[in-house]
Order: sequence, then C-alpha cells, then structure tokens
Amino acid sequence: MENLNEHMHPNEMNQKILQRLKRIEGQVRGIHKMVEDDRYCVDVLIQIAAVRAALDKVGLSLLERHTHGCVQKAIKSGNGDPAIDELMDVIKLFIK
Repeated sequence: MENLNEHMHPNEMNQKILQRLKRIEGQVRGIHKMVEDDRYCVDVLIQIAAVRAALDKVGLSLLERHTHGCVQKAIKSGNGDPAIDELMDVIKLFIK
C-alpha cells in the first residue's frame, strides 16, 4: 500500500481514504452475500480478515495524518501534552 499521506493535499488524501472506504463497504456487502448464500465458513473468515486489514490500513493512515498535522501543530504551539495524551488514548483503542 502506498502511503496516503506523502506529498498529498488534504483534499486528495480525503478522496483516497473515501475510495478505500467505498471498496471496504463493497467487501462487507460481499461478506453479507456470502453468509446469505451459506458459503464455506473459512472463505467468509478470510474475507473478514481482509476487511479488517483494509480498515487497519485506513486507520493507520488517519493516525499518521493526525500525528503529523494536529499533534505536531499542538506541540509547536506549546500544547503538546494534551495532544500527546489524546494520541496515546487513540493508539490504545486502535491496537485493541
């Protein structure tokens, strides 16, 4: 996966993220159809794992964007501690 954050304007990043989310939405609909069609459990589980991986990639991209944008800005303005605390809370949620 290419880094969504490198050398991109925020609007371009948003568009890439939205495209990925639409793809993930299609994958979830596919899983729904697989369950309706009583497909082999392992095949369904493999697709669920693929969706989770895709969501993780989008989440990591947003996390990186937040760190390089909002957190960095807060640190430079002298408000780094609350921003870092918030970032750590989000990371903890993300890795559960």
